[in-house]
Amino acid sequence: MRVLVFALLAAISFGSVAVAQTPVERGRYLVESIVGCGNCHTPQGPSGPLTNRALSGGPPIEEPGAFIAMPSNITPDPETGIGKWTDAQIKTAIREGRRPDGTIIGPPMPFEQYRMMADADLDAIVAYLRTVPAISNKAAKSTYNVPLPPAYGPPITQAIAAPPRSDNVAYGAYLAGPLGHCIECHTPMDQATHRFKYDTLLGAGGFPFHGPWGISVSRNITSHPDDGLGKWSDAEIERAIRTGTGKDGRKLMPPMAYGYYAKINAEDMSALIAYLRTIPAKKTQ
Repeated sequence: MRVLVFALLAAISFGSVAVAQTPVERGRYLVESIVGCGNCHTPQGPSGPLTNRALSGGPPIEEPGAFIAMPSNITPDPETGIGKWTDAQIKTAIREGRRPDGTIIGPPMPFEQYRMMADADLDAIVAYLRTVPAISNKAAKSTYNVPLPPAYGPPITQAIAAPPRSDNVAYGAYLAGPLGHCIECHTPMDQATHRFKYDTLLGAGGFPFHGPWGISVSRNITSHPDDGLGKWSDAEIERAIRTGTGKDGRKLMPPMAYGYYAKINAEDMSALIAYLRTIPAKKTQ
């Protein structure tokens, strides 16, 4: 009996070690899936992302009349990337939108969401970025025709933890907000204030994205039965997120990071969909 118990304990211990992630492994999972950093920061070719130049600076992102943003090089290259930045400086850039020289990083980086990223996940992302190949590529300077704020909020000094994974909906909200910023892209903006209408139209879609594909408009991801996802099955929602295929079988347009979202693990996908089911129904404006 003792031998059997010992064998079971050994098996359990081995299983725990087998599924445990190091910070670098966790960071790689986040960067290459739900956070999808490469969707903006990796150069694009005719056939898609140039994986041999991953994270070395992406193509222009334009909001007509407001800005032309040039995604930066976030590889460890010391001259054109973040190789000389400290871990603390990288974290401040990601979560507070401030470079080491004190200048403010402009949109479309979703700082309003990233400010709530858990410390452990932020640490993991930085740990992973330290390991990617350093690529020399000096990104052009972004142009902003709208004033940037002096800060996106006060300095973050308190500890931030992710919701427990046992709370499927709360963890799904964390995936859709601080990590994946789904709710930012899928919420309309007040053009007068340049603020997202989270209080009144969370997830109602209607935000236009300009790119080489033309103009795509974010769809409604609320539980509305006609405008939103109310009549979609879980499998249809998952297929749309992973492959960019709509309920009717039509291909959905960029800039959704389908190639990255295909790597979201099953547990996280379940939590994400569980949260989307809870977003109050809103009609697309």
